Amino acid sequence: MPLRPSRFLPWLTAVLAVLAIGGVPTISHAAMPPAIDGQPMPSLAPMLQRVTPAVVNISSKKHVQVQNPYFSDPVVRQLLGPGGSRERVEQSLGSGVIVDAAKGYVLTNNHVVGGADDISVTLQDGRTFKGKRIGTDPDTDVAVVQIPADHLQALPLADSNQLRVGDYVVAVGNPFGLGQTVTSGIVSALGRSGLGSATSGSTGFQNFIQTDASINPGNSGGALVNLRGELVGINTMIFSPSGGNVGIGFAVPTAITSEVMEQLLAHGKVERGNLGLQTQAITPRIAKLLALNDTNGVVVTGVSAGSAAEQAGLQPGDVLTTLNGKPLHSVEDLRNTEGLLPLGSNVQLGVVRDGKSSIVNVTLSAEKLSSVDGGKLDARLAGVIFSDLSDDQRGQGMFGAVVSSVKPNSRAALAGLTTDDIVVGIGNQRIPSVSVLRGLANVHLRQLVLIVAHADGNNRYVVIN
Repeated sequence: MPLRPSRFLPWLTAVLAVLAIGGVPTISHAAMPPAIDGQPMPSLAPMLQRVTPAVVNISSKKHVQVQNPYFSDPVVRQLLGPGGSRERVEQSLGSGVIVDAAKGYVLTNNHVVGGADDISVTLQDGRTFKGKRIGTDPDTDVAVVQIPADHLQALPLADSNQLRVGDYVVAVGNPFGLGQTVTSGIVSALGRSGLGSATSGSTGFQNFIQTDASINPGNSGGALVNLRGELVGINTMIFSPSGGNVGIGFAVPTAITSEVMEQLLAHGKVERGNLGLQTQAITPRIAKLLALNDTNGVVVTGVSAGSAAEQAGLQPGDVLTTLNGKPLHSVEDLRNTEGLLPLGSNVQLGVVRDGKSSIVNVTLSAEKLSSVDGGKLDARLAGVIFSDLSDDQRGQGMFGAVVSSVKPNSRAALAGLTTDDIVVGIGNQRIPSVSVLRGLANVHLRQLVLIVAHADGNNRYVVIN
């Protein structure tokens, strides 16, 4: 690695200055002066003394069943029967932030503790506690864990909506498992979206703070604070061709984490509102067909029956140009805003229909999804609840039946089926929705092989005995 003279210039200058007056520098006595010209040296140390006790290290373990690839071949299964699965332990290291000292609530990332069988939380003072997962939200990558500890110190939450590009911020976490580490930088950008998840490849609902404060693997779930020592975000992911920090890190702002945490504490999950719209970007061809002057906004391609959008009178062919007074530039803008607003929120949409503009008020309502108890389809699926995909998921070209819940120690759980898995096939039968899944109720399959979609495009097989 080539040396950079700029890194050593201040040190070299100091050494030469000492030598010029005949002194001999000694490293053991080197220290920053407390003041220069009578003015105290600026330091983050007093603020960090209050912040760092509230940042914890998190270690989690997850036991998963891995199918032997040879048993993915139906010929092998026919000859040898079901089997070939083995258990693998997946470990994850990350960070967390104490936000309620009295109740022991810790904010972290879903990808740090989601699906974990064992969670250990270590405080700055060395104490370690078994963590209880209160709830997780994969769509925003936020999770809440509780620890049975006293004498905790929590971080106050700031309003991340008041952040400006250029504001100084400090990241605290546990990078590479080295132990608590502090880095500083500025807010590089606000409202970042359209970024693939570090773990799933899914974009989720995003409105990230971007910072050049060094964030590395293990910082996930740690604190991003302002110079007053208030929490402004939860460090979540990095953009890096090499896997290390390149000065582009992202944090979920407290404006989102606060809302998500409130719902997780109240319901154990996030209840999101839904417009009931399917939309697509406006291409030059669509703009010409609809006699539009430009390609700004999105066009409505479908309206779900009984949805909030239908009740508000929206129709296919409508062009949505603004949302709550802000220009709509893409389908992603609409999806993010819709997904990050709480249930019951009122949304003002700027609509163009037949060349005329209007404002339509829509109240976000709960999306009604069909579901089915797996035990009613096949005894081997007892303890599993399947649901239809959301409008948002279908809008991304996904199909199948999502696993809403899996009872621990059920046959399906022991075989490796987990919550949020998307089943796209059973045996040779393609499963586009729950309605097709219901049709298997009277079909008695000798071998139950579920085909589960994976974010990387490679499906996996779950054989349930």
